[in-house]
Amino acid sequence: MRVEVLTGDALAAALDDVARLRIAVFRSWPYLYDGDLDYERSYLQTYRDSDRAVLVAAFDDDRLVGASTGAPMSDHAQDFAAAFDGSGLALSDIFYCAESVLLRECRGQGIGHRFFDLREEHARRLGFAVTAFCSVMRPADHPLRPADYAPLDAFWRKRGYAPLDGVVAQFRWKDTDQDVETAKPLQFWVKRTEQDKAARQTHP
Repeated sequence: MRVEVLTGDALAAALDDVARLRIAVFRSWPYLYDGDLDYERSYLQTYRDSDRAVLVAAFDDDRLVGASTGAPMSDHAQDFAAAFDGSGLALSDIFYCAESVLLRECRGQGIGHRFFDLREEHARRLGFAVTAFCSVMRPADHPLRPADYAPLDAFWRKRGYAPLDGVVAQFRWKDTDQDVETAKPLQFWVKRTEQDKAARQTHP
């Protein structure tokens, strides 16, 4: 297993494999995503177009088994501007840590932490004050919720993230047990750099 940071042409060359990985991993709870390659290619175009995007890729030999993407939040303004309206945060200050997908058999080896470490390092080099991601919100009594499901909230909090009250985006996709797309709420979590925390304490 190895983990690499990809940008530019190397990132673009890997995106079809990322698309297939997203379809496979996000089919499980809590996303239940019934995806297709054409939609994935359209969705991932943002990372081809952004010169500040990053892909942290996990390989087993030469096979992509995990992927974690990130790009400036302003590159996703069409999707997320409304969610942040009134939050006091400017999209231009935020680096968006998008999906992290990893095949089940490769989990438990610390790769999830590496995904965050390397994306946050990339964001700091670019001068971003805040990193953020969003998680899908599902009802506790959802019929497809596995009995042994353990949410990742504790993992995210350990890394210094906290949910941002009231900042919820809406995204549409087709669940595996449905015939049509429906809107899903996604809660944003944020983490501030130490420099930003110090600045806020000095100039509240």
